[in-house]
Amino acid sequence: MIIFSGIFIVKQQTSAVVERFGKFTSIRSSGLQLKIPLIDQVAGRINLKVQQLDVMVETKTKDNVFVKLKISVQFQVRQDNVYDAFYKLESPHDQITSYVFDVVRAEVPKMKLDDVFERKDDIAIAVNRELNEAMGDYGYDIIRTLVTDIDPDVKVKAAMNRINAAEREKVAAEYDGEAERIRIVAKARAEAESKRLQGQGIADQRREIARGLEESVDVLNNVGINSQEASALIVVTQHYDTLQAIGEETNSNLILLPNSPQAGSEMLNNMVASFSASNQIGEAMKEQNRKKADDEKKKQDRGKE
Repeated sequence: MIIFSGIFIVKQQTSAVVERFGKFTSIRSSGLQLKIPLIDQVAGRINLKVQQLDVMVETKTKDNVFVKLKISVQFQVRQDNVYDAFYKLESPHDQITSYVFDVVRAEVPKMKLDDVFERKDDIAIAVNRELNEAMGDYGYDIIRTLVTDIDPDVKVKAAMNRINAAEREKVAAEYDGEAERIRIVAKARAEAESKRLQGQGIADQRREIARGLEESVDVLNNVGINSQEASALIVVTQHYDTLQAIGEETNSNLILLPNSPQAGSEMLNNMVASFSASNQIGEAMKEQNRKKADDEKKKQDRGKE
C-alpha cells in the first residue's frame, strides 16, 4: 500500500501540484507520475483546458433603462504559469466575475439602450482588455469575451415591440397607399385607352358608312336615279331595315319610330335642311375669320409704315 501510494496519474490537459510537508516541490504534467509515499502530497490539480464562465450583470443605461447582460468569458491557465494560478489566486471565477461587473457597470451607463445593442462588441472588447491586464499576473489568459444576451426590462421590451409594430404598420400603410395609387393610375390609363379606341372605332365606322353611302349613290346614279332620289331611297331602306331588326329582337325595349311611307321623305328633307343650315353657318364663320385676318394684316402694315 505504501508503494502504491507513491504512484499517481495526471490526466491530459491537466497539471498536478506536488508539495512536501506543505511546501511546493514540483508541477507534474500528464501521465504516470511518482512521489515519495507519506512525504509528498498532491496539493491540487489545475485544468489547462479552455474554460467558460457566464456572468449575468444587471445595470442601468444612460436613458435610465435597467438591462441584464450575459457576458461569456473564455479563459485558460498558461502551462508555464501553473504555480501562479494555483498559489496566487484562491477563486479565479469570483475574481473574473468581479472584474466583469466592474467594467460593464462602468461602460453601459455611458450608452443609451439602442447603443447597447449596436455597440455590444465595444463592451466585450473593454471587458477582455481589463481582464487580460488583471488576470495575466495570475497566469490566466483571457481567450475571448462575448456579450451573448441583452435583456431589458419586460415593460421596456413591450414598449419597443409596440414601437416596432407601429413603424412596420406605417411602412405597410405607405406601401398600400402606393399600390392603390398605381391601381388608380393604371385604371385611368386603361379607361383613357378604351375611350380612345372606342372613339377611333366610331370614327372608322362612320367613315365606312359614308363610303358605303357614297358607293350606293354612285351605283344609283349609273342607272338614272339622281342624287336626291338616291339619298331618299337609301334613307327609306335603312329606316325599314331598322324596323325589321327591332322586330326580330325579342329582348329589345319598346322604341316608337315613324313607319308611314312619308317618314323617309320627311327625314330626308330634315337632313337636307340641317346640312344647308350648317353650310350657311360655316360659310358665315369663314367670312368673319377672313375679315378679322384682313383687319389684322392692315394694322400690321400701318405699324410698319
